[in-house]
Amino acid sequence: MRSFRPQKIASVIEHELGRLLARDFYVPGSLVTVLGVDVSADRLHATVKVGIIPYEKGPAVFKALGKVRGSYEHQLLHTMSIRPFPHLTFAIAEPEKLE
Repeated sequence: MRSFRPQKIASVIEHELGRLLARDFYVPGSLVTVLGVDVSADRLHATVKVGIIPYEKGPAVFKALGKVRGSYEHQLLHTMSIRPFPHLTFAIAEPEKLE
């Protein structure tokens, strides 16, 4: 039997993390959006694909995301109430793939 649990978790993480980024995350001169989330089958890891406009701000945004990752994991853990909560890893989407 195929489990849809990772896809459900990915969908909720995408929605809630997008809301957190829109409300709390700011890097001057950039816009950051969540494009998708992939959760591993064991539900221990989640890769968050983010789009950054302008793309040149990518390194600064990626560094800032690394600093707030733990805080966002903590907030999502309390919002979603799942155990174990997946460890978030951020990946920047290539500009060609955004079109």
